[in-house]
Amino acid sequence: QLQKDLEEVKELLTKAARKRVRDVLAAEKHRLEMEIKNQPQPKPKDAAEEEKSSLGGYTVKINNYGWDQSDKFVKIYISLNGVQKLPAENVQVNFTERSFDLLVKNLNGKNYTMTFNNLLKPISVEGSSRKIKTDTILVMCKKKREEKWDCLTQVEKESKEKEKAAYDTTDPSEGLMNILKKMYAEGDDEMKRTINKAWVESREKQYKGDIPMDI
Repeated sequence: QLQKDLEEVKELLTKAARKRVRDVLAAEKHRLEMEIKNQPQPKPKDAAEEEKSSLGGYTVKINNYGWDQSDKFVKIYISLNGVQKLPAENVQVNFTERSFDLLVKNLNGKNYTMTFNNLLKPISVEGSSRKIKTDTILVMCKKKREEKWDCLTQVEKESKEKEKAAYDTTDPSEGLMNILKKMYAEGDDEMKRTINKAWVESREKQYKGDIPMDI
């Protein structure tokens, strides 16, 4: 807006004939120039936002991976065909103490991302890195403490604990029942038929007195 005002004042200056008018316009021109000069510079775009805007094609979220660990590292393996052909700067991993995110740019016209938040234990940002192998990216998370990880994230740990609690009951038959229910819910038609048949046969034996009923 200030720039437009300045351009208009300059144009008026070229047309002004009277000295007093020219002096007023010159003073206003100087004031506007100083105001524009002292304006704060526009802030640079957020780096992540700028990165996204520069990406071509469309972005695919990576969901499949494998992992293992050594005493010092947690290693995450991500399969991407032809990734070794990309320039090294097209494969970026940003680490924090409890997370990392991967960005692969312009692989066969697509971009790929993967984010892990709430890692189970803290990692060393400086000691973590990534390696590019044939059709594979290896993300190396350096453990802050040399201890075994039961899973990758806090969410996975909580999920496992809930599942364990569901089957860990004082009554063995109740635990078995929970397992059967899970198998039935997740099984295919053949599995459901097998469980139904076993259930019916078990009830028949109870009615005949072969198995004492637990009432």
